[in-house]
Amino acid sequence: MSTIVSRLDITQIFCDIDDFYKRWESFWQEIPQLPSTSGECRCTSRMHLSEVMTIVIAFHGSGYRTFKDFYTLHVLPGWRNAFPNLVSYTRFVELMPWSLMLLCCFLNTLTGEITGISFIDSTPLNVCHNCRAHSHKVFKGLVAWGKNSVGWHYGFKLHLIINDKGELLAFKLTPANVDDRKPVPEMTEDIIGKLFGDRGYVSQKIFEELYERGLEFISKSKKNMKNRLVKLIDKILLRKRAVIESVNDYLKNVCQIAQTGRCRFPSRPSL
Repeated sequence: MSTIVSRLDITQIFCDIDDFYKRWESFWQEIPQLPSTSGECRCTSRMHLSEVMTIVIAFHGSGYRTFKDFYTLHVLPGWRNAFPNLVSYTRFVELMPWSLMLLCCFLNTLTGEITGISFIDSTPLNVCHNCRAHSHKVFKGLVAWGKNSVGWHYGFKLHLIINDKGELLAFKLTPANVDDRKPVPEMTEDIIGKLFGDRGYVSQKIFEELYERGLEFISKSKKNMKNRLVKLIDKILLRKRAVIESVNDYLKNVCQIAQTGRCRFPSRPSL
């Protein structure tokens, strides 16, 4: 693990995040704020929020399987010179939710170049084992049951659009029961060229809507559809759609964005 972590340029990551945070803070201060209420609890810590964001991002590139091991075995003993105001693991876990909104905003500033060739796909993110879905409370009301070619799963669905270089162009997180086609119009607002996806995105309405905006959607035909002519270059590029499968695999198995397993059920558990 130390070899992977050593490749991370923590200084560069922190500088980028801190510059972003200062711009956001100056913008936030210009917006009229609601008056404080009596007994209101605010997040106060000796650690700066940009430091919290840096450590959270570093974990996903560290190769560690769990954040607790990363923080207690690597950050606390080895990064005190870089972060002199480090707090305990328990306190840091309390600070992490305060950085979520800013992390999402920061991610939107790092989108890649629109090259005219894009790929779209979705992947499930389980919030717990299927056998514990009935007692899950953390994301209650936000997640749902969904089904794909593998089987039933309980949690979210991550929708991604990348370019031919593997750079992120758009993303959206929805409950697992949301149709793959529903977020497409919103996610592709600023994208032009050609968009390649699997059969799950086939829709005449979406095709016409995207085509009017200068975006051509290309996928394989469903079994019940008539054969249609497809350009040779489009057939070749359609075979390159596996690049987004590699991105999904990297995010889930290396960056650890999904840390729950699955129970093997032959069918959907009763709700």
